[in-house]
Amino acid sequence: MSEANSRVADHPIDPDFLERWSARAFTGEAVPEAELMTMFEAARWAPSSYNSQPWRYVYALRDTPSWDMLFGLLNEMNASWAKDAGALIVALSKSTLLPPGKDREIPSYSHSYDAGAGGAYLALQASMLGWTAHAMVGFDMDSAFAKLQVPDGYRVEAAIAIGRRGDKSRLPEAMQAREAPNGRLPLAKLVMEGHFRPDA
Repeated sequence: MSEANSRVADHPIDPDFLERWSARAFTGEAVPEAELMTMFEAARWAPSSYNSQPWRYVYALRDTPSWDMLFGLLNEMNASWAKDAGALIVALSKSTLLPPGKDREIPSYSHSYDAGAGGAYLALQASMLGWTAHAMVGFDMDSAFAKLQVPDGYRVEAAIAIGRRGDKSRLPEAMQAREAPNGRLPLAKLVMEGHFRPDA
């Protein structure tokens, strides 16, 4: 059993997994570009089908010309707290891949799954550096395609706010009570030996 950050794992795991959580309250501190690149570097080493590495990221650092465009994609609720983030990212995935030894790309069944692995590596590296990465789908995905000039063959997966954790008093009042690490479903509901059980 492992314990950290007021969380308890049922089986022994590295405390880094328990320390990471998706906070919303940020200090407004800008993320140094070098540290953001370290997060992207961690994502680069995630596993993917045929090593296709389908993840792509468009980012904006706080107080730069790109910030307003990415921030403008967020819905009202997410904008209310992400305004204090130090960087914003839109994560995408390439929906085709080139298998080894082939000369033509084919549809990638796992591109979203693989991009999720990249996102998990990015979020864990952010936590290890003392930042919080909070992924969200509450944004205008259709506008993201146009504003970010995303070509056909890519899927907009999520927006991610990166920030230094701040006091929950910075959040709208309705969100303050939710600003804490949350738990997880028990493994018995998630893991099944031999066959799938929908009532697990």
